[in-house]
Amino acid sequence: MIIPGEILDTILRGVILATIALLWIVVLIRINGLRSLSKMTSFDFVMTVALGSLVAGASQAESWLKFLQPLAGMVGLFVAQWGSARIRKNSAWMERIMQNEPVLLMRDGEILDEALEKTRVARSDLIAKLREANVTDYSQVRAAVLETTGDVSVLHGETLDEALLEGVRKETGS
Repeated sequence: MIIPGEILDTILRGVILATIALLWIVVLIRINGLRSLSKMTSFDFVMTVALGSLVAGASQAESWLKFLQPLAGMVGLFVAQWGSARIRKNSAWMERIMQNEPVLLMRDGEILDEALEKTRVARSDLIAKLREANVTDYSQVRAAVLETTGDVSVLHGETLDEALLEGVRKETGS
């Protein structure tokens, strides 16, 4: 089967531009550091999604000028993330404004229904996270925390160091 020139050009351009865009992200990560694609904050998560969108846009560019815009956008995202991390690190007030608080969903084997309701987490989703953490009995769970990234951390074992719950919001009645 012979592929017509225009189709081959489109395919090759997509592959080449996507590859260049991904390599550009690697360069930016090397400059900005490993934290670049972490999921430590909601800002980090949004950045990761936005980078994916920019790679998609770059791979569909029809000219070099239109290809450079998503690459510049990637630089802008890395600069914004670097700046927000600096601001949050140096200002507790800005940290509170820019970052959600983690929320306690379960404590000492008891599911905190009020917290589930306020965070709009379904009981079934929490139970799925407990299974992922190899919990075989609710009584094993010292705490389950909805983190700022949307992940659920499950702390289980015999004891729990209270320092691990520092900064975690505990709903009233819990």
